[in-house]
Amino acid sequence: MASSPSSSPVPQSNSSDAFFKKEMDATKRFRPVQSLPDVCPKEPTGNARNPNNLRDSPSVVADQQRWTIYHSKVNLPAALNDPRLAKRESDFFTKTWGVDFVDTEVTPSFYLPQITKEHFALYQQEITPREKVHERYKNICTPKDTFDRTLLRTHDKSRTDLEQVPKIFMKPDFALEDSLTFNAVLPWSHFSTAGGKGNRDAASSRLLQEKLSHYLDIVEVNIAHQISLRSEAFFHAMTSQHELQDYLRKTSQAVKLLREKISKIDKVVCEGSLRVLRLSLTRNNCIKAYNKLKLMATVHQTQPTVQLLLSTSEYVGALDLIATTQEVLQQELQGIHSFRHLGSQLCELEKLIDKMMIAEFSTYARNDLNRPLEDDCQILEEERLVSLVFGLLKQRKLNFYEIYGDEMINTAKNIIKQCVVNTVSQIEEIDTEVVVKLADQMRMMNFPQWFDLLKNIFSKFTIFLKRIKATLNTIRSVVFLVLDKNQKTRDLEDTLQKNSAKESTVDTEVAYLTHEGMFISDAFGDRELPAGAADTASQRNTSPNSEPCSSDSVSEPECTTDSSSSKEHTSSSITPGGVEMMISDDMKLTDLELVRLANNIQELLYNASDTCHDRSVKFLMARAKDGFLEKLNSNEFVTLSRLMEGFILDTEQICGRKSMSLRGALQSQANRFVNRFHEERKTKLSLLLDNERWKQAEVPAEFQDLVDSVSDGRISLPEKKPTATEERKPAEFLIVEGRKYATVGTVLLLIRIILEYCQCVDNIPSITTDMLTRLSDLLKYFNSRSCQLVLGAGALQVVGLKTITTKNLALSSRCLQLIVHYIPIIRAHFEARLQPKQFSMLRHFDHITKDYHDHIAEISAKLVAIMDSLFDKLLSKYEVKAPVPSACFRNICKQMAKMHEAIYDLLPEEQTQMLFLRINASYKLHLKRQLAHLNVVNDGGPLNGLVTSDVAFYTGNLQALKGLNNLDLNMAEIWEQKR
Repeated sequence: MASSPSSSPVPQSNSSDAFFKKEMDATKRFRPVQSLPDVCPKEPTGNARNPNNLRDSPSVVADQQRWTIYHSKVNLPAALNDPRLAKRESDFFTKTWGVDFVDTEVTPSFYLPQITKEHFALYQQEITPREKVHERYKNICTPKDTFDRTLLRTHDKSRTDLEQVPKIFMKPDFALEDSLTFNAVLPWSHFSTAGGKGNRDAASSRLLQEKLSHYLDIVEVNIAHQISLRSEAFFHAMTSQHELQDYLRKTSQAVKLLREKISKIDKVVCEGSLRVLRLSLTRNNCIKAYNKLKLMATVHQTQPTVQLLLSTSEYVGALDLIATTQEVLQQELQGIHSFRHLGSQLCELEKLIDKMMIAEFSTYARNDLNRPLEDDCQILEEERLVSLVFGLLKQRKLNFYEIYGDEMINTAKNIIKQCVVNTVSQIEEIDTEVVVKLADQMRMMNFPQWFDLLKNIFSKFTIFLKRIKATLNTIRSVVFLVLDKNQKTRDLEDTLQKNSAKESTVDTEVAYLTHEGMFISDAFGDRELPAGAADTASQRNTSPNSEPCSSDSVSEPECTTDSSSSKEHTSSSITPGGVEMMISDDMKLTDLELVRLANNIQELLYNASDTCHDRSVKFLMARAKDGFLEKLNSNEFVTLSRLMEGFILDTEQICGRKSMSLRGALQSQANRFVNRFHEERKTKLSLLLDNERWKQAEVPAEFQDLVDSVSDGRISLPEKKPTATEERKPAEFLIVEGRKYATVGTVLLLIRIILEYCQCVDNIPSITTDMLTRLSDLLKYFNSRSCQLVLGAGALQVVGLKTITTKNLALSSRCLQLIVHYIPIIRAHFEARLQPKQFSMLRHFDHITKDYHDHIAEISAKLVAIMDSLFDKLLSKYEVKAPVPSACFRNICKQMAKMHEAIYDLLPEEQTQMLFLRINASYKLHLKRQLAHLNVVNDGGPLNGLVTSDVAFYTGNLQALKGLNNLDLNMAEIWEQKR
């Protein structure tokens, strides 16, 4: 039968079973089993603070009411025989830990070695001899068979008796409270009959009671038998109980004394120090909490502070504050419930600031460009501009310059419109009510009025460009400051990396020396530590491990709770205008982006120049629609050209790049002007030549002054002096470098026209090549047309001359010589104004010079041909007879005198002599031919004497002419040479 609640099983001395804690860790399941002693089980040692640990021994000084293994009421057979199991397990652990306990694989411990057979080799070597001795002694000694047989018979009898007891009483879950168990032990059918007083029922009850009593006797007998077997150990345990109680009493007193001492030590030594540490930790926690609250209070004031900064246009400060607050929220104040919406609010506020900065920059550009255009080129509110640019760069709004460019184009349009309106309002002749359009009003202006308007527009544009340049230079300086800051930051990082490398090297050397037992001062000797190591050492010395701050003040910088990553390093920079700005390190712009932005800003200045030129071109084209510019005279066009050239040069100097639109428009108008200029003068020259009678003209004083102005190869038109010109009389000849030139009126005007061409090139350098071509065409036209009129006798039909005289021919030749004299000067003038690659155009003057020389030679040949035909006509009738001189020779001398009279005043003396030498050669040729025909030879006869007398008459008359007295006639050539 099961044990009663008051009974407790006594563990066997050889039992290897033990009690284990149910919630024991799986890694500790296979710890060695602690066996109980034979007499009194020892109290397992363990932690007194863990009452649930069944392996721990009950402490004498601990709480005596806690549960121990001695409170267990389950006997060993009930623990070993678990009827709930489907099959018999190898051990009883599954009862407590479940069916899966055996199948669970245990991870090998890293702290226990793997035990193999080799570990028992030494033990086997030692125990094998002993085992052999034991076996030998076992065979020698006779066993106590009687005792063994008695025990065996007793064991068999006890086993047989116990088998009589039903198995239900042996179950570990035996409980009469269970109805099924109760019905199985006490059949209810024996007591449920009517009345319950039958003999049969009473016999059954007595039989059941006897059976149960018999079962109880068998169990008690077996228990008594087991006790008798261990009676000796039982009485020994009872006798040793008093000794154990005395030992426990002493132990309890020792423990009590020890605890009192420990309590005193705790109060005297530990409590104070622990309290100090506890208070210090509490103080540090309070400081951290206080700093955190201060930080929260500061973050809470972010939005009002941002609003305050925005009211003063401090966009950079507002953006920096937002960025810092965002970083603090992400690092220091992450997870704060009250700030859960602040991050999104700051993001929306940052987007609002972006829009505000763009609108503010647009307003600034409008105010800057639309202020009155005076000589003041100062920057409008430079601090405001710099702040806006820094803010836009910080937000990576790199296209803000496009806003300035659009406003710049609109302002350029308004400048021209406003200038036209102001000028038209001052002209009374223009009725603005009748003529509504500004373009039509502008076309009603005369040249001086329109020229003053254009001059005013150019001056406004010049100031406009200077302002734009100043503003854009400030913007570019801000961009370059950021770029320079990036470069310095990279250099600083490189330096820090190098210093850290040096520091690590020094630390390694110091550690090595310290390990070797040397002093650092002895190791380094006379040389000093590197700079990086010295700085590191100083930092280590100045920052020891101490309290974060003093007890008196909690607001020291050491007490603040700032993240190292949230601290923005800033550097001070000064713009060209003297505005000091703090540049933060959080402008994450690459050098490529900054350089591209700077180039775009510089390109915007070029676009400003192009815009001004384009608007000026449209203004010019609007005025040129009715051919106004083409109708300008030379002086007006030169004045206009100089004004435009000056404006072009000013814009190039301001912007540093050439703009081609206005220059192209000027070139186009210049080409039209050149065409009209050339056509007018060519037409004028044509009319002059058609009306020229080729007579020597008087030279007015103004033409002589014009020729005198051309000196040293420099061509310049003299200023007109009306009073002085009226007092001076015209001269008969034109004096050029001391030489007299007889000329016609057309050539005088042609010289003035040529000088006008040259002067126009000086005034308008862009038309040099066109003027050179046109002037070459004009000179060629004069040469060909004069040849047609004189040599070709075209003047007979055009002018109505009766004949072309030798005087006409000589005068034409002299006029051509005058033009040839000026061709090298003209060439040098153009050569000085041409580009080296355009020098090939100067060949036109070489061709013209050759043509003129050929023309002059043809005129000389014509004069000789006239006399040649005369000699042929007269000498063909010559007869050698008296009287002397003959009529033929008198006629020849008369014609020679007329020829000399006609050309002597027109041609230079040397040319006259050369011409008469050629005429004399023709005379000698015809005379020689006639004498050969008459068979007159130089034999000293009468005929020879007559011819000699005539020749002497001819020679005397010819040498008597002015300028020909020294002429070598060599008349001996008229005679045939004797062979």
